[in-house]
Amino acid sequence: MKILLCCAGGFSTNMLMQNMKKVVKSSAKLDEKDFDFIAIPADSLESEIDNWDVVLIGPQVSHKIDFIESLCNPRNIPYAVIDKDVYGQMDGATVLKLAILTHRKHLANKK
Repeated sequence: MKILLCCAGGFSTNMLMQNMKKVVKSSAKLDEKDFDFIAIPADSLESEIDNWDVVLIGPQVSHKIDFIESLCNPRNIPYAVIDKDVYGQMDGATVLKLAILTHRKHLANKK
């Protein structure tokens, strides 16, 4: 699964992305080769969005949801806003679960 994280500058999502990678690496059920991650500023989303399976949005850029929807919907890419408390704790496990569930729900709705 290819997971794109976006926030205001890409810095805090980069830390969160590293935590998500640690969760995958330490998991007995998940395989590192099944996951790709990128963390970017929301302003770079338009040039980076293609070929990703799910977009996760930092709460500090949730005010740009209309812009993000306008990029995700035509490309049929699911997206979700990360809860501010989960984001603040840099909870990689919970955010990884959000990505997986968002992607699974999207695939189920396509059937």
